[in-house]
Amino acid sequence: MIRVVLFDLDGVIRHFDAENTATIERRYDLAPGDIERIAFARPLIDEVTTGRIARAEWVRRIGARVGTAAAEEWSAQPAMIDDGVLELIDDVRETGIRTAVLTNGTDTIPAEIAAHGIASRFDAVFNSAEIGYAKPDTRAFRHVLDALDVKAAEVFFTDDSASKLVGAQHLSMHTHHYDGVDDLRARLVQAGVDVAGS
Repeated sequence: MIRVVLFDLDGVIRHFDAENTATIERRYDLAPGDIERIAFARPLIDEVTTGRIARAEWVRRIGARVGTAAAEEWSAQPAMIDDGVLELIDDVRETGIRTAVLTNGTDTIPAEIAAHGIASRFDAVFNSAEIGYAKPDTRAFRHVLDALDVKAAEVFFTDDSASKLVGAQHLSMHTHHYDGVDDLRARLVQAGVDVAGS
């Protein structure tokens, strides 16, 4: 029986407009994809998402490669919260099942969650920068299981990146590669979470 539905943050609940990044790259005469290629390259992305460096240092290092102004503008771009996913989260909670977030984030995630006004939608928010391990590391998922006092088979985890599901699958969590809220709702119903009537 599912007792917790665990959500990824970016790409599921929160979205960034790729055109914003493209606009910034054009403005600063960067090649398409330059900023994210540098920002998400290893080992830099591992350092920030496991809390070894702060977000500000991450942005500074990106800026050393693409220019400070471009990096700072990219890091400050607005995000959009998916209302359809929030509605589904509320529906899950109405069944008595807990909801939580597990994100490969930075030290500013608590402030970002507060600014979005979505903290009350979740029983817990787990941030890799605080845990010290990032998805798909099984240790990140074990941290969640221990904190919520549940077994892996009692957790349904969804992420928009298939590679991030591997650690959860290794522990025998229910997993779903996110590709839209309607598909997620259907998969939750298949897993026994009664959200079909919404």
